[in-house]
Amino acid sequence: MSVAHGASPPVPAAAPAGPAEVQEQTAVTVVLVDDSGIERRFIRNAIVADPGIQVVGEARTGRDAIALVERLRPSAVVLDLELPGMAAIEIIERIMAIRPTPILVCSTEGDADKAAAALAAGAIDVVARPTARDADRSSYAEALRRGVRVASRVKVITHPRGRLKTRTATPARGHASAVPAEGTIDLIAIGASTGGPQALAHLLGALPADFGPAVVVVQHMADGFIEGLANWLDELCALPVGVAKPGARLLPGTVMIAPSASNLIVNDHLRISIEQPPASQFHVPGVDVTFESVARTVGPRAVGVLLTGMGRDGAVGLKAMRDAGAITIGQDEDSSAVWGMPAAAAACGAVQRQLPLIDIAPELVAILQGDSFGGDR
Repeated sequence: MSVAHGASPPVPAAAPAGPAEVQEQTAVTVVLVDDSGIERRFIRNAIVADPGIQVVGEARTGRDAIALVERLRPSAVVLDLELPGMAAIEIIERIMAIRPTPILVCSTEGDADKAAAALAAGAIDVVARPTARDADRSSYAEALRRGVRVASRVKVITHPRGRLKTRTATPARGHASAVPAEGTIDLIAIGASTGGPQALAHLLGALPADFGPAVVVVQHMADGFIEGLANWLDELCALPVGVAKPGARLLPGTVMIAPSASNLIVNDHLRISIEQPPASQFHVPGVDVTFESVARTVGPRAVGVLLTGMGRDGAVGLKAMRDAGAITIGQDEDSSAVWGMPAAAAACGAVQRQLPLIDIAPELVAILQGDSFGGDR
């Protein structure tokens, strides 16, 4: 089996029986796509430092990348977002149409809008590439290994861009009024991680233009890319979408996304503060931190929604919201890219209602109309 120039050949099957065969069957296989031989070498060395990851092919061009993915069927693809020639976005779209495969893109902070477009096209996550001034690339190498491991476990679908257009091109303006009655719901708090950008596009894009409560979103994402995510969602949604600023107030009918590298705290009167996370906090921004602040200050006048994501962030915070009288919703397993965070929330009793992604926006509208949950409220 041939691969693109510079490629590492696929590892041959091990002899029958023995530990080598088990390792071969369970290894995460990766195709690298980057026009720079130096950068490919760095990425290859970085990810194969994890003995459970194997690089089975390398490509310099989009055409070679697509052919390799079709032929080798890797567990994941690592793609340079600044690839010349065929645009990286087109490569993602073609791979997702022909051989849906989890794709991890590498980009600099200056390409936040392009990174958002890559996520819209079907990429799983973005890893921030350090600038030339950065001498230490060890954290970048670790992020690559972690990103490949996560991506390899994600369920992917064909034609995600087409599915998003179908859902979001005509926001749900025809619903009965989604303005809440006086004294009901003031805030919808949403948390997401892996697979979150696509899930947010589905959910937020289905909310009507007259949706009454404020909406706050916490999405795990590499530093520098939240602004691009907000711009992309703003184009897709009937509601205005922006990045939260310190001291601002969450406004009715407006979506605010927590900024990079910080925690968002909701205070009295929906006034927000932005705080530096402790060094021990793994996920930044933290969903638990925001949800717990909503539980303290908004209580039963809030709805918590926990979407797809790896890990447990948000589970404790959603439980705090439920205990404070808020309505709580978790995305179901079948519609989640990774059913980690919602599963952890369900396991600790935080979730009142577990729903497919497609049903969450209509459920929020129904809650505002007083048509949902009945006595469970």
